[in-house]
Amino acid sequence: MADSEPLIQPDRGQEAIAIHLVNKDGFGAWAKSLNAGQRAALEAQRFDGGGYQTGIVPDGDGWFAVGGVADPDKLSSWCLAKLAEALPQGTYRLEGRDPGPALHGWQTAQHVFDRYKKPEKPVGPRVLVTRETGRIDAAIAEAKAVCLVRDLVNTPGEDMGPATLEAQAEALAKSHKAELTVVRGDTLEQDYPMVHAVGRAAARSHAPRLLHLTWGKPGDPVLAVVGKGVCFDSGGLDVKSANGMLLMKKDMGGAAHALALGGLIMGAGLPVRLHLLVPAVENAIAGNAFRPGDVLRSRKGLTVEIGNTDAEGRLILGDALTRASEENPDLIIDFATLTGAARVALGPELPALMTRRDETAQALVEAGKAHDDQPWRLPLPEAYGEWLASDIADTNNAHGNAFAGASVAGLFLDKFVGDGIDWAHFDTYAWRPTAKPGRPKGGEAYGLRAAWHMLRARYSGT
Repeated sequence: MADSEPLIQPDRGQEAIAIHLVNKDGFGAWAKSLNAGQRAALEAQRFDGGGYQTGIVPDGDGWFAVGGVADPDKLSSWCLAKLAEALPQGTYRLEGRDPGPALHGWQTAQHVFDRYKKPEKPVGPRVLVTRETGRIDAAIAEAKAVCLVRDLVNTPGEDMGPATLEAQAEALAKSHKAELTVVRGDTLEQDYPMVHAVGRAAARSHAPRLLHLTWGKPGDPVLAVVGKGVCFDSGGLDVKSANGMLLMKKDMGGAAHALALGGLIMGAGLPVRLHLLVPAVENAIAGNAFRPGDVLRSRKGLTVEIGNTDAEGRLILGDALTRASEENPDLIIDFATLTGAARVALGPELPALMTRRDETAQALVEAGKAHDDQPWRLPLPEAYGEWLASDIADTNNAHGNAFAGASVAGLFLDKFVGDGIDWAHFDTYAWRPTAKPGRPKGGEAYGLRAAWHMLRARYSGT
């Protein structure tokens, strides 16, 4: 996305190419308003109003565009995304209505991760003008947050280690006059022992750390946002297969979501006291790696037997959730690429959501539905808690059967959230395996928009 020129701008009557939206049911009637040459042009392009179709229609000395959508009167985030991808550089105006939610996909469709490979035929910005001037700044901020998640997740582990996440948090703090404290390396052992244990085998350049950003007025409700920052996950001594390790650069996707959400919260001036915590590690293999069967001490004081070193994300989140709980927050939200079980159950596009309170789950699900980012609630059944029992420690970090893996991981995290605290946990994939209009293959934000719009409604009523 171009920083120099916003992709959506106020409509001041400037010259712009018209975009008409039709669907299959209405295409025939709409086409009757065209002349024979224009109808022939669309026929040559095999345009019939189908979803995500795009067409170019000659009009005197110029032309206009037409796009196929499900319902021209009820737009979604992605209705204009294919047009934004396919049209040439220029300025455009939607004919007969305002874009509304489609402002989002218009921007994200033009996002390209080009750090390592430049497009062979780059296309300049496609700018959309709108009369909804009050929505522009918020829409730009939201799209940038989604694209930040994509960029962070797409970056390989060598260039996206714990130090890089720290630099990202530093930049965020500087932009919003927030305070950032960092505990690094062996100094973690005392206060964040599970973060230290998981990250201690990494090279010095990728040493573990706990990032803690604070912002807002002390008297406002405390909101804690926590993100799993496993910058690369080998599985540890319970090493992953080659295929299982291939996408593990994305295992810091929770941290990416947390940082992006923190930026939205601070940028909008939400009336909260924000505590943003990211435990950042690399789960590496070395002589000092933590082992299956080890017993770790946690910040909360619980002892944890290691049933599987590849269940490391919940360990570092345990210490971070404990620290977040010490602020007596009104709400904790955490994001993590936590379990393969959630993906087996829900696939890549539906983030698993677990909460202690029904009303919090309902608010997040409704916000997600309204903004094309729907989570799906999974249970936290107390009956499965016994599967985490250990003979020699307070709990195990993994259970020995193949049942309800996402929920059992959530039950482990629940042990480290303070009693009575409202808490929501997103088990998100952070990766799109196949491209869709406005949503390229690669790193992706799932649950971010649902959380953001729920928080806006909860704390500012908008």
